Amino acid sequence: MMKKIQKLLIANRGEIALRIMRSAKEMGIKTVAIFSEADRNSPHIRFADEAICVGKALSSESYLRADFIISEALRLGVDAIHPGYGFLSENAEFAQKVTQAGIIFVGPSPQSIAIMGSKLAAKEAAAKYDIPMVPGTPQAITDLQAAKKRAQEIGYPVLIKASAGGGGKGMRIVEKEEEFEEQMQRAISEATSAFGDGAVFIEKYITSPKHIEIQVLGDQQGNIVYLFERECSIQRRHQKVIEEAPSAVVSPTMRKAMGEAAVRVAKSCQYFGAGTVEFIVDEKLDFYFLEMNTRLQVEHPVTEQITGIDLVKEQIKIAEGQPLSFQQEDLKINGHAIEIRVYAEDPQNNFLPDIGTLTTYQKPQGIGIRVDDGFEEGMQIPIYYDPMIAKLIAHGKDRKEAIERMCRAIKEYKITGIENTLQFCLYVLQHEAFTSGKFDTNFVNKYYQPQVLQQKAQNEEAQLAAWVAHQLLEKGQTNFNNTTQKTTQRKIKSWRNRS
Repeated sequence: MMKKIQKLLIANRGEIALRIMRSAKEMGIKTVAIFSEADRNSPHIRFADEAICVGKALSSESYLRADFIISEALRLGVDAIHPGYGFLSENAEFAQKVTQAGIIFVGPSPQSIAIMGSKLAAKEAAAKYDIPMVPGTPQAITDLQAAKKRAQEIGYPVLIKASAGGGGKGMRIVEKEEEFEEQMQRAISEATSAFGDGAVFIEKYITSPKHIEIQVLGDQQGNIVYLFERECSIQRRHQKVIEEAPSAVVSPTMRKAMGEAAVRVAKSCQYFGAGTVEFIVDEKLDFYFLEMNTRLQVEHPVTEQITGIDLVKEQIKIAEGQPLSFQQEDLKINGHAIEIRVYAEDPQNNFLPDIGTLTTYQKPQGIGIRVDDGFEEGMQIPIYYDPMIAKLIAHGKDRKEAIERMCRAIKEYKITGIENTLQFCLYVLQHEAFTSGKFDTNFVNKYYQPQVLQQKAQNEEAQLAAWVAHQLLEKGQTNFNNTTQKTTQRKIKSWRNRS
């Protein structure tokens, strides 16, 4: 049954809220923003047709107030709720409550979310559809001796993972048998603390893995297509920093095999909407099912850039009950796209989050450049939420042009007042391991040292000081008095404050 969406509430904040609203407005749909007290000055509030405060700064007192958000949606006559990513986006109970309230949930069914929200349930469902799996335990395991025996059978190193987890929490790599008991207990403790569920499972640890995912779209009539792959192997703390599409190592044959496997994973839970099937790829380029994310991904823009398809619009059409307007053979790859996540983090201090004011905030422009953000110059970066400032996306006719364009855009991006990951991303993009495509999820551990950026900054500062001195000498200022020194220091300070 088809129902036209007239009014859409976006149950999220900042960058992704703005992203969704733009597509909705192009479709003639009115938008409702929600915001916490900490986000009262956020641009997404002004962009929406209506906006409501849902509580205090803490997520638990605002963006996670499922019942209150639904009641406000009903009060405002909302037809549909789009959860974005994070917060309530993969909460099956929230999706169920939205549906029961007579509101369209722009996403998959609560049943699909529940199945794929548990790594073990997801593996059990996918295993029935001939999906390649990493050797491991078929279900959660808590018996220490049985777990140790299974680890011996699999062969070290092994990975202990929280069933309900994500973001690296409840995850432990065990290199040797004598370390197993302690690491197992830590994983269970972390999983219980983070997710309220201590269930863990064990699988073979692939030492040099690539993280490659497939974007899928499915309608409510049972049609499912894949929109090619995204390479997401540049990570810190098991979280992505740079993504690209397509992958530099995936051949047309491998792409087809992975895409068809992803479609089968989606079919295993009767999936509809936009979803992402994640695979781990070993040194031989054999791929294994990792998990499925039942929402829009942070990195979805690179897929949009190479396919020309607006994934948010497709989500909305599917939620309305419309069938897909294209088939697999209609989809083609156009060029290459790269996304970097611009985080308020200090790469020279273990990527710890930084807070403060965006004293300077000037976005890059030009052909092939896209910036998805939710901040403006002078705004505060709040401590309560994810520290991402923006997503910077570059598109080119091929990978080389996309890298060159991204490097130019990074240098053009001006951010002062807070530490950020721009220079780290520039370092990665210029590294031989990245340009050759011969990198994996261990890139940061293998190649990156904080002093690399420190040394680069010191060298550039020394070059600038020499240039300033030369300019002053050219003007006849041969006597370096206090005024001359202050001029030099002022110019260097100005340089330090650039992005």
